[in-house]
Amino acid sequence: MAGSRWIRPEVYPLFAAMGVAVGICGMQLIRNVTINPEVRVNKQNRAAGILDNFEEGRKYSENFLRKFARNKSPEIMPSINRFFTDPN
Repeated sequence: MAGSRWIRPEVYPLFAAMGVAVGICGMQLIRNVTINPEVRVNKQNRAAGILDNFEEGRKYSENFLRKFARNKSPEIMPSINRFFTDPN
């Protein structure tokens, strides 16, 4: 009976939104810790100082999503936009 008082159905969308936000933050944290060339977790890599890893940095910043979206138009629905804007 006490659970129904605290968790109401109106709160479920808030739980879902917070869950998605925490998931995105966790995913970004894991991504940065594991593959970011500027993040060094162990002591041996931190002692190396500043490294000029230009190629590794380029590989990190040019991920799959950027390569895929590079030559795409920045429209959400291009066919509908063309339908309403082309003077044909």
